[in-house]
Amino acid sequence: MSAHVPAGHPLLVVIDPTARATDGESVRIAKDVLVAGAASVKFVLPESAAEVERALVHRGRRHPVVLGDDAALLRAVRTLHRERTLGDAPVSMVPIGPRSALALALGVPGQVPAAARAVLEGEPREMDLLLDESGGIVLGALSIPCGNPVSQTAAHWWTPVEKTARSLVRTLTAPIPVNGHQPPRRQRLRVEADGVVLADLDQPVHEVSVRTSPSAGPALAEVLVRRSESDGPQVSARARTITVSGRDFRYRADSAITGPVRTRTWTVQPSAWRLTVPR
Repeated sequence: MSAHVPAGHPLLVVIDPTARATDGESVRIAKDVLVAGAASVKFVLPESAAEVERALVHRGRRHPVVLGDDAALLRAVRTLHRERTLGDAPVSMVPIGPRSALALALGVPGQVPAAARAVLEGEPREMDLLLDESGGIVLGALSIPCGNPVSQTAAHWWTPVEKTARSLVRTLTAPIPVNGHQPPRRQRLRVEADGVVLADLDQPVHEVSVRTSPSAGPALAEVLVRRSESDGPQVSARARTITVSGRDFRYRADSAITGPVRTRTWTVQPSAWRLTVPR
């Protein structure tokens, strides 16, 4: 594995339409930096998700670079995973747009010039992801109900880089009303971590949070079950497979809300992809 993207390595830069519409100046700055620093750059300006997928599938040996927000990053990673080419080359990103907390939490610089330079001069960091039985992926964290998966009680999960983005992550993952109502604050859920029951249906829980672990060692996810909104009883564990079951629950995976479902199992996929970050 190379330490960084070589100066002569070709790049495929996918410019998200939302980024073009909302912040054309940042797009221009990123393009200028990339053109000046890379020997070969191909820009694509897709107008739909299908065009994004087509560009990524037919990129050849070019390394994918996303100019956009978290939704654009997730779309690209999902496409590459579905095509079974996610491990072929590191993914790079220049965050452009108001919802880029996930990218910042994963270590991508928040400033456009710095992020563009990291594409050229950075190094690929191996990342785990969570894969569920329906093919859905989680790059950062998920929570049930669809509230904030990054609570004060879970602050020890964050690396120093991630701590700089905590306030943005809270904004990204604030509770969203469902059908005009706030999601229920307590649910009866059965939570299993590698077969060990952390919570069962006989006692309601306030929140279940799961995230890929930033620590070295075995590829395990961090699981936290909170019984109440205050700093009351909680159960934590590290596991390879997490199963949650209950009555019609919704969950937030990164920035997307999914459900209702009655059961879902997430499994850690170790070193499933690489993200280019500053050295």
